[in-house]
Amino acid sequence: MADAPVSPYLVLARKYRPRDFTTLVGQDAMVQTLGNAFTQNRIHHAFILTGVRGVGKTTTARILARAFNYEDASGPRPTLDLRVEGEHCRAIIEGRHVDVIEMDAASNTGIGDIREIIDSVKYAPASAPYKVYVIDEVHMLSTAAFNGLLKTLEEPPPYVKFIFATTEIRKVPVTILSRCMRFDLRRITPEIMSGYLETILGEEGIGFEPEALAMIVRAGEGSARDNLSLLDQAIAHGNGAVTAKTVKAMLGLGDRARIIDLFEELMNGRIGDAIQTMRALYDLGADPQTMIADLADFTHLVTRIKVVPAAADDASLTPDERKRGSELAGKLPMRALTRAWQILFKGHEEVARANNGLQAAEMALIRLAYAADLPTPDDLIAKLTNQTGSAPAQPQLQAMPRPSSGGSSALRVQAPSAMPTEMVSEQFTAPQPAPALATIGSYKELIALAAAKRDVLVRLALEGQMRPVSFEQGRIEVALLEDTDPGIIATLSARLQAWTGQRWLVNVSSKPPQGLTLRQEQEQRKEAAHAAAHEDPLVKAILDTFPGAKLVNVTVRDDAAAALPDVPPVPIEEEDE
Repeated sequence: MADAPVSPYLVLARKYRPRDFTTLVGQDAMVQTLGNAFTQNRIHHAFILTGVRGVGKTTTARILARAFNYEDASGPRPTLDLRVEGEHCRAIIEGRHVDVIEMDAASNTGIGDIREIIDSVKYAPASAPYKVYVIDEVHMLSTAAFNGLLKTLEEPPPYVKFIFATTEIRKVPVTILSRCMRFDLRRITPEIMSGYLETILGEEGIGFEPEALAMIVRAGEGSARDNLSLLDQAIAHGNGAVTAKTVKAMLGLGDRARIIDLFEELMNGRIGDAIQTMRALYDLGADPQTMIADLADFTHLVTRIKVVPAAADDASLTPDERKRGSELAGKLPMRALTRAWQILFKGHEEVARANNGLQAAEMALIRLAYAADLPTPDDLIAKLTNQTGSAPAQPQLQAMPRPSSGGSSALRVQAPSAMPTEMVSEQFTAPQPAPALATIGSYKELIALAAAKRDVLVRLALEGQMRPVSFEQGRIEVALLEDTDPGIIATLSARLQAWTGQRWLVNVSSKPPQGLTLRQEQEQRKEAAHAAAHEDPLVKAILDTFPGAKLVNVTVRDDAAAALPDVPPVPIEEEDE
């Protein structure tokens, strides 16, 4: 006797496809709205369903077609109570009912396809109470097709219903949307999806590990179809069981606990341990780009828990993620978490473009580990404050003349140019010791103080735009060169008061400046040094030996400085030509 033919396997996504609204998961708001409309007999003639892939748009359209055309022994009556199949239900479920026409707009985009619908609308349904047109991916229709559908959609015959489905609601013209009742199907939450998958595994008699189910739910991203497809794959991969080990291998995921270990090593700056952990995961089959993505996911999780502690109760989290994520959220500052996210986000793109993904991933980890080890502005200020020798750079309060008022001045804060912006903002939120007031005994000491205060404007003016005539404590007389802004005098006076804590009188001499400015003396000294160097026998020999060679820079030693003209000792620097 011949063996009975084996029935072809029906995938879980089709086997457990909802047949009525009681088995449609995660869309309670839509079901409630439709239930009220059917109860009050306020059933619209056109519906548009939108949402991400796999949330049940086409399934909902077929259930609606059943609800419109429900008919039993008592006659036709639209209802959402579809637990008992009606006369037309089986044919609609199997997609073979003559009065329920399904069209894929991705394959039928033109006005000709829509014209067929417009022409067939004129004829009454063959057997069912309503003729239902289901158009999937409706946003793919051409502009002409949309325009051709408008009139019929607005005033269809009483026996016609339209149901549209789309993943790109923004591409549907407003003129179409305004003629439809719109329902936004939501992503299915992890809690509902986990329960749904557990129910299906119970029906199938298949064992599972909760951690494996959590991985599938996370990878499915709220799509019922994607979750069921992944579950089908996991069952086959695990030879009839759904285990964490097989799901990790199937999805190319690193061990979640090892990913958390890797994250902790990076945030503690232990780059050697982190590289070894990544290599171990790579040897076990984990993809470098996936590992970077997992680190970014965990960084996001810790940040969410830090902001919203209740996020740790998410059903899709593993016990390690829930417990250790909460602990890390309490320890790590928000600044470190956001910095880690930015580095990992950029690192993910680099790994995707790199010829060697593992090398790119390791470089991203090295960058993250060294960034994580950087001190915060608070720590940096504390370290600088406790250093011996030099005091930390402080913001300067500088009196600047108001352009619109005579004699009065406005205070503005200027941070030292080498200080990071974050450090400046932190200094104004924490009490800082008052800066020590400076004492100035000569014009050269004034220039040195301006340089120490990083005041480029005053330093350049002192060196190249004025010459000292007289200098004493609290009073300076200077001679200005031509084309010098006289406003520099008020600025210099304000700086002196801020730096020394006492008022200074800065006068401009009525006599023209005598002699050279310090900048001119510096240039003179440089030219003298070059001239002396060109007369050196060794230099001459080198220039003669190498035709085209030039003397670029001259450094004057202490014993050679005495032979040069008697000018103030300033450093000699010259740009390379």
